[in-house]
Amino acid sequence: MTQALEIHTHDDDQPEGLNWARITGISMALAVHVGALLLLLAPLAPPPAEKAKEETTIVNIVRPPPPPPPPPPPPPEEPKPQPIRQLSPPQPTPLPPPPEQPPIEVDDPSPVDLPPVPPSPPAPPRPSETIAGSIDPSSQRMNPPDYPAAAVRSGITGTVVILVDIDAQGNVLNVRVEKSSRNRDLDRAAQDAPKKKKWRFNPAKENGQAVPSTVRVPVVFNL
Repeated sequence: MTQALEIHTHDDDQPEGLNWARITGISMALAVHVGALLLLLAPLAPPPAEKAKEETTIVNIVRPPPPPPPPPPPPPEEPKPQPIRQLSPPQPTPLPPPPEQPPIEVDDPSPVDLPPVPPSPPAPPRPSETIAGSIDPSSQRMNPPDYPAAAVRSGITGTVVILVDIDAQGNVLNVRVEKSSRNRDLDRAAQDAPKKKKWRFNPAKENGQAVPSTVRVPVVFNL
């Protein structure tokens, strides 16, 4: 038996109008499906992590105190002072008393009616006193000093005591004024006389040996 089939053909070239009701339904269906999908996926996402609060810690650095200085070393032991030996002072040898000698006289022999001139006194005697020596020195030659002309014109007189240092040969080494006459010209004349007039002495002796010594000589200037 033959069955007849009806074939319906659709002509695609035939234009159809937009079905807004259908479009709206499809859109709503899509929206429902998307919303359901988001609800399904929402529990799977981890909750946002809370930002950790930044804590600021202030650290005060305290420096340790410096170590104490080392103790000073013990002072060195001072050397014990050596004991001082007490020595008895030497006893001075007493000198014999000086011989009494007349002083040197310097006289003015010029006449009164003539102008004053330097005097020419006689030869002086031995020194009046010995400062050193067990045997006194004696004079060999002691020519008197020159009388200063200015002192003669002014009528000045006086006595000068000089100390004469002599060596072991009796030569004059040094002369110094021990007592001034208070007149510069007289003092200088007396001090210059031993060397200027070439005084010489017999030296002092100790134990038979000639030794240096000092003699004291008074020089008198008298008009």
